Amino acid sequence: MTPALLWWMKLAVFWEKHCTVRRKFIYTGGIIPVVAQQLHRENIERVVQEALCASGVSVAELAAVATTVKPGLALSLGVGLQYSLSLVNRHQKPFIPIHHMEAHALTIRLTHHLEFPFLVLLISGGHCLLAVAQGVSDFLLLGQSIDIAPGDMLDKVARRLSLRKHPECLSMAGGKAIEHLAQTGNQELLTFRLPMQQYRNCDFSFSGLQNLVHNAIVQKEKEEGIQEGEILSCVKDVAAAVQHAVTVHIIQRTYRAMLFCIKNGILPSKNATLVVSGGVASNQYIRKGLQNLADANDFALLCPPPRLCTDNGVMIAWNGIERLRAGLGVLHSTAGIRYEPRAPLGTDISKRVEEDSIKVPKLKTIRWLAS
Repeated sequence: MTPALLWWMKLAVFWEKHCTVRRKFIYTGGIIPVVAQQLHRENIERVVQEALCASGVSVAELAAVATTVKPGLALSLGVGLQYSLSLVNRHQKPFIPIHHMEAHALTIRLTHHLEFPFLVLLISGGHCLLAVAQGVSDFLLLGQSIDIAPGDMLDKVARRLSLRKHPECLSMAGGKAIEHLAQTGNQELLTFRLPMQQYRNCDFSFSGLQNLVHNAIVQKEKEEGIQEGEILSCVKDVAAAVQHAVTVHIIQRTYRAMLFCIKNGILPSKNATLVVSGGVASNQYIRKGLQNLADANDFALLCPPPRLCTDNGVMIAWNGIERLRAGLGVLHSTAGIRYEPRAPLGTDISKRVEEDSIKVPKLKTIRWLAS
């Protein structure tokens, strides 16, 4: 264990949070904030003590405590922050507040030797954004979802398709079920109009696409003479078409971000790096499409291992280590510390991207994605 931080403590706390909330997810179809809050309260003390005991490190030996304070579910953030501040004040330790998105972006520097700057695509159930990491706490925001995140959309589509009833998907979360069924589906049997084609920026939108998918499902149910809640015979084709549309939308916006960064000298014209993180980054179809895009534009593609793509304590601890080493945001007083359910990442330069109005070359219908 690195004594600089509550490494294993945060890992254990976040792992326990992930597992308990995920069990509820399987039965309820989503995270219920008040249930998550109660589960956190019931487990945090026990898990922290078990983690400290297993690591053989006492709180007195820690150099600092790092905790997520933004953005996220308010009730969950509140439990973690309250417990951490109590620990910090009781043992007189420095406190390092962590931005959840910054932690996702920097995880790659734990697993790979990567220097700044690099392009970051964060895609998850709650977030979707493109940014340039110029330093530990220095980010340029190029674009973000104007409505929902891709993981959220895929989960909702999975619920509408009643994939929990599908014999191949009984124990799978929504996005994973879509990915699994899409492997043997025909993406060309359904086509969906891609979002925001008229806007030459790096923002994303998934709610309109979700509505198009919903309407297509309703039409298919009518054609097959089944009710909502029953499984369509073409469910695998729907899953493949949905996954493909989400992938192409993500690729197109990322392509524009690459071109913008090279044009404006924000990234080197050769051997630049694209980092993809967040839960949706574990989708192999999306990752393969991004790999092809990176290869075609002389970018290296780096992704944290799947276990570090979803929300986890390691990324929070690593972000704390990065900040501690750089002397950034290490607080010796916790007065006025608050959690923030909504919080932007870095400096927003999305208007500059839109003003450049970069046209993305056609991607040859992206047939190579499935090759």
